[in-house]
Amino acid sequence: MPRQPRMRRVDEAVRAVLSDAIGKQLQDPRVGFVTVTGVETSPDLRHARVFVSVLGDSDARADSLAGLRSAQGFLQSRVAAELSLKHTPTLTFHYDESVERAARISQLIDETGQPLQRGHPPRDRASARRRQRNQSAGLDAPRRD
Repeated sequence: MPRQPRMRRVDEAVRAVLSDAIGKQLQDPRVGFVTVTGVETSPDLRHARVFVSVLGDSDARADSLAGLRSAQGFLQSRVAAELSLKHTPTLTFHYDESVERAARISQLIDETGQPLQRGHPPRDRASARRRQRNQSAGLDAPRRD
C-alpha cells in the first residue's frame, strides 16, 4: 500500500533530524560513517524503523549498529525536541542492504563488458518484436536519444 503524503513528510522529517543528530551531536566512537537512508514510521507514530548504511566492513557495520542502538534514547529525545508529534516514535535501527545490492549489480554489469543500450526499453516482448519487425521493414526508424 502506498504511503500517504503526510506519512512521507513525517518519515522525511524524522530522517533529517536523525541524520543531523548522528552526524553532528552523537559522540559514540563506535559509530563510524553512517548515512540514514530512510525511515518508515507506523501509522500511529509509535514506532519508526530507521534504515542506515555504513561505510566499512561487517565489523564496522556491527559496531555502528551497536552504537546507534545504545544511543537510541538520545536520538529519540532529539526527534522529540525538534518535531511536534503527538507521540515520539520508538526507534529501531536496521542495516540497509540496498546500497550493497546496487554496488553488486553495477559490478555485474561492468563485468559483462557490454554497454547499456540507449533509449527506453520496450514495455513487453510483443512491443519488442513489433519494433524489430518494423525496423527491419524500414517502417520505423530507430530512436536517436
